[in-house]
Amino acid sequence: MGKQARDRSRDLRKAQTAIAEQRGKRRPLVVGGITVIVVLLVAIVVAVVNAVGDRDPATSSGALVAPKSATAAGALVLGQAAAPVRVEVYLDYMCPFCGRFEQANSGELDKLMADGTVRLELYPLSFLDRMSEGSRYSTRAANAVATVADRAPEKAAAFNEALFDNQPQEGTEGLSNARIAELAQQAGVPQDVVDVLDDHIFEPWIAKSTEAVFDTGISSTPTVKINGEVFKGDLYTVGALTQAVIAAKGQQ
Repeated sequence: MGKQARDRSRDLRKAQTAIAEQRGKRRPLVVGGITVIVVLLVAIVVAVVNAVGDRDPATSSGALVAPKSATAAGALVLGQAAAPVRVEVYLDYMCPFCGRFEQANSGELDKLMADGTVRLELYPLSFLDRMSEGSRYSTRAANAVATVADRAPEKAAAFNEALFDNQPQEGTEGLSNARIAELAQQAGVPQDVVDVLDDHIFEPWIAKSTEAVFDTGISSTPTVKINGEVFKGDLYTVGALTQAVIAAKGQQ
């Protein structure tokens, strides 16, 4: 018998004992009212115990663990730490404009990371959970990316791109956990890492990071910064961001 089942049985026994005691102590005229009250208390105890047992592990653990590559500000670091240009990308995996940004720029950013020009800092946010019909897709996808960044960082960029290549429409339930795992496998993520995507390891960290990001004044996604300055150019046309990055490198 599990701990929750034992706790439930203990609580029910206590409630039943209370009923018996009240029946012995009160006059018949009063017993009916007391019995009703105690029965209601039993129902409340059972409901609470069942609710605790049925809660999602992600919301019951509360343990806040940060990915190994994470910054104090809440970013996942990809690329060489010593790269001369730091590009910060604030995104939500349910955000359609983030999908457009990725289509235009992910390939360019891959090249700039590969040649040592760019250190990419991804901020996976979860504020669009409200747009996935209760499935918390933004949180689930962000947790998956954080898990890969923590345990297989060399595959994080490819997995990030795979999620956007298969991005669900805003207002739907989003991709299932099984589909997220399948995309991770296709991106080359090792099976032992895929196996823990559903463990919700970094969901508390995602929630805290999302709150911290918006506290800094970020109000929309995608938002892109180059060496700390918001990029105000074209986010959705190939080449515009690359030119700005090259210009920033030249200023070093």
